[in-house]
Amino acid sequence: MVPLVTSDALEREDRFDWFCETVSSDVMPVTLDSRHRADFRASLMYVDLGVAHLSSLTCSPVTSRRTSAHVRRGDPEHLQLALITQGTVRISQRSNESLVAGGLMLTDTSRPSEGACIGEQTGTVVLQIPRQSLALGSDRVDRLLARPLAADVGSGAILADFLKTLVARAPHCHPEELRAMGAVTLDLTTAFLARQLGDPGQAPAEARAQEILQRIYRFIENNLGDPDLTLRTVADRHNLSLRRLHALFGDQPLTVAAHIRQRRLERARTDLVCRELRGRPVQAIAARWGFPTATAFSRAFRETYGITPTEHRALAPAAPAAPGH
Repeated sequence: MVPLVTSDALEREDRFDWFCETVSSDVMPVTLDSRHRADFRASLMYVDLGVAHLSSLTCSPVTSRRTSAHVRRGDPEHLQLALITQGTVRISQRSNESLVAGGLMLTDTSRPSEGACIGEQTGTVVLQIPRQSLALGSDRVDRLLARPLAADVGSGAILADFLKTLVARAPHCHPEELRAMGAVTLDLTTAFLARQLGDPGQAPAEARAQEILQRIYRFIENNLGDPDLTLRTVADRHNLSLRRLHALFGDQPLTVAAHIRQRRLERARTDLVCRELRGRPVQAIAARWGFPTATAFSRAFRETYGITPTEHRALAPAAPAAPGH
């Protein structure tokens, strides 16, 4: 998690430029403008939820424009679900245009869009969801883009309250707790969007299979450090047979076992060059990510990356800890 950052620490004439650079580099390329450049104010907070990211933003009135050129320049391939907590937001995407105040709205970073924050100050809580993590068909979700979604009744109210509580309590939570909350957040969001599309119980078999698959991915991600994370554990936790588990991954890029191995190696590879973990032995890092022995870890690392963990640590420059470490 990145703590609250405000423009107040900057010179007045630098604040709007800082805001533009921060949004374009940390969220996605976009052109921003404001009639309040001279007295622009903004604050940002970022929360790493593992499978999703949550941002809290307040700012002076601003307009945004994301063109096809912006999309080509950089696309995180996220769906963005925004809760408007203060002021009004106008959003236009895919021939839809809406004014939202106090509600929720959904946009897609892979499509051009235009928006405007209206009022003396606008406050939003934005959930960024990798599109492939949402167990709903793209063609169905597209129908909800840039449309006002109620946040005061039913699952919308539950989701809105949950997002606001996350933002308020996140500074006091351990990173592991926040990653666990990521799975809950994604489940609530999926249930809410499914409800907007119709009865979630009528979802086709393919969508239900995708939902189970994404639950499995989230479970694996949250338990990579457990040496007892096995195929049997994954299957039992999701009430599946091993045969059914393998079938779910039949058209995925990697098998279940290969995915677990790859994600463990990626996490360990990041830790090896983390500045804060430079003094930690390779064996300790291996154990942290579920490898039973340093020998097994070194062999798997070399097979994947062509060098040993020790060589990687020696050759790579020290990097700051990744979010959530």
